Amino acid sequence: MSALPRDRSFAILFCVMLTIAAGNTALQSVLPALGRSLRVPDSAVAAAFSVSALLWTLSAPFWAHRSDHHGRRNMVLLGLVGLTSSLFLCGGFLVAGINGWITPLSAFIFFIAARMIYGGFGSAAPPAVQAIVASGTSRDARTRALTLLASAFGLGTILGPAIAPYLVIGHLWRGGPEVGLAGPAFIFGIAAAAMLVVVIRMLPHGVDDMMTHGAAASYPSIGGQASGASVTAATAPRARKIGMFDRRVRSWLMSGLVLGHAQAMAGQVIGFLIIDRLALAPVEAIQSTGLVLMMGAGSALLAQWGIIPLLDLSPRRLVLTGLVLSAVGSVATGTATTLYGIATGYALTTLGFGFSRPGFTAGASLAVGQDAQGSVAGKVTSINGASFILGPSVGVALYQLWRPLPYLAAAAALVVLIAYGWVTLRPSARDPEADPDR
Repeated sequence: MSALPRDRSFAILFCVMLTIAAGNTALQSVLPALGRSLRVPDSAVAAAFSVSALLWTLSAPFWAHRSDHHGRRNMVLLGLVGLTSSLFLCGGFLVAGINGWITPLSAFIFFIAARMIYGGFGSAAPPAVQAIVASGTSRDARTRALTLLASAFGLGTILGPAIAPYLVIGHLWRGGPEVGLAGPAFIFGIAAAAMLVVVIRMLPHGVDDMMTHGAAASYPSIGGQASGASVTAATAPRARKIGMFDRRVRSWLMSGLVLGHAQAMAGQVIGFLIIDRLALAPVEAIQSTGLVLMMGAGSALLAQWGIIPLLDLSPRRLVLTGLVLSAVGSVATGTATTLYGIATGYALTTLGFGFSRPGFTAGASLAVGQDAQGSVAGKVTSINGASFILGPSVGVALYQLWRPLPYLAAAAALVVLIAYGWVTLRPSARDPEADPDR
């Protein structure tokens, strides 16, 4: 790391994280319209989300461990190769389906297979990037540097949906094949390939000599902003492991699992809701979908970067406040009949999740001692990823029964969780809320 100015090396790694997140969420934002254009079942679109998230969740811990022994730089390159190849293959299969070279269902099956490459190999880069950054900072500055690095994922969830609508193109040349909604896959594939070249040429080999470690990152999905668990896992000492049902963290982890699934359901069907509720053609709905998703991601980041530090709420209050906001927002989204109503309701929903996700993460962390921080952080990361495995499929299944149902079901689950959390989420001895003088 010392071979290059630290600011340039950090900028490269920041862009790596940004590219990995933006490339994924850009595709997610156009998938509902793609599915409807190709006339494939909505459940197939959900499967494209779920399979990729499943492989990411399973492979992320493996790559995090492997990066400690087989080279940080190689793992960064592997993650970028996985992203680049996945995006180009996704674009190619979609073009084949759009132009009728293969059947739409075959195109989407191959598309899902290409998404599996991203899920299986894209997760190799984040822990290696964390370890490289940690090695170039002092212990006191490490948490701040890794937190800034993690914000790249949050920015990616905004930039991906924001840029994707402008990348829908017609024909590359007169008489050539139609690209259409496959455009974002190719453009972000080019960006990923450029990032790969930058890393090969400018990231020094000396980063493999450091003794710091990285941690598995949550699946970068729309609405899945970073909660801080990955940073905690990367900076905590590797010591005692605790179980998922340990009484100290059980209520916090259960809360995270429920609210995570509610968030995944709400984000998955929003594209379908915009198409159907506003009676738009799939291509016409791209910009509206991008706007709504961008507002949602921005609201969550506003909560995490601006409002939470200003209010300085305890973890319990963060969770309960966020659940109330998300429940109200879910009902508003599911019953809205205009673009303004959908966008406002979804922004309120994700604003609430922006409160509750860091709340349950901090609550679980404060419930245990320093020797168990790494173990708890790993479980929080696993829960955040697991929510995007079943959540999308459940959301689409409910949507096919009745359009408002995913949002009403999410609101009902959050209301139950409010009651559960009110009773079971108690301040720990290290929680500021437990201080009687506060």
